[in-house]
Amino acid sequence: MKLIKLIANLGYGSRKDVTQLFRAGRITDTDGEVLYADDVVPHENIRVDDEPLDPPPGLVLMLNKPLGVTCSRKDPGRVVYDLLPPRFNVRTPALSSVGRLDRDTTGLLLFTDDGALLHRIISPKAHVAKVYEATLAQDLRGDEGVLFASGSLMLESEKEPLAPAQLQVLGPRHARLTVTEGRYHQVRRMFAAAGNHVETLQRVAVGALTLGGLPLGEWRALDADEVAAVFAPPTVG
Repeated sequence: MKLIKLIANLGYGSRKDVTQLFRAGRITDTDGEVLYADDVVPHENIRVDDEPLDPPPGLVLMLNKPLGVTCSRKDPGRVVYDLLPPRFNVRTPALSSVGRLDRDTTGLLLFTDDGALLHRIISPKAHVAKVYEATLAQDLRGDEGVLFASGSLMLESEKEPLAPAQLQVLGPRHARLTVTEGRYHQVRRMFAAAGNHVETLQRVAVGALTLGGLPLGEWRALDADEVAAVFAPPTVG
């Protein structure tokens, strides 16, 4: 792919805009040598305004989603895409969130421009584990773990019971729950079905991938091993 098309597809501007970047000498290699549109240079050696070129298509990134941010492209309030570089919104192919976290849930949210990978992760057949930590309004009764693991719990307005889920009690009103489905507000509804109310909820892992100290509101790109970890059993809990 020609450099102009590559850089334009990464959201740095139209082809006309990128042509102007070349003419201004703002696209260089790692040694600071000015590049030209017909040069053949490894992706990792390209710099725009002395900054590394954004990752190529096949990007997978992880965001530590803060409270009050919506997993949508359009919303009256803040959306998750506001936390990413603006040019990420106009990449080709488009960058999309892998599933959603509701406005009042924080934690690990994935994005990718790889449609096949996105569908592989969210497919019910993949049984990718999602691990949440919840603080509750009332003390746990003690029977929630058996209920959630039974495979017979029916949520209101649902026609199929939930797949078995694993509960780990961390304190009288603090629990970690591992689910392999992604139903609407699932964790909150599960605790509601057990007569409790979730006050705070954080996703701490997807498969064996954890936030790993990523600050709230920050993001980073994942490498191949980290992407593979999404499909491995969780290591928390």
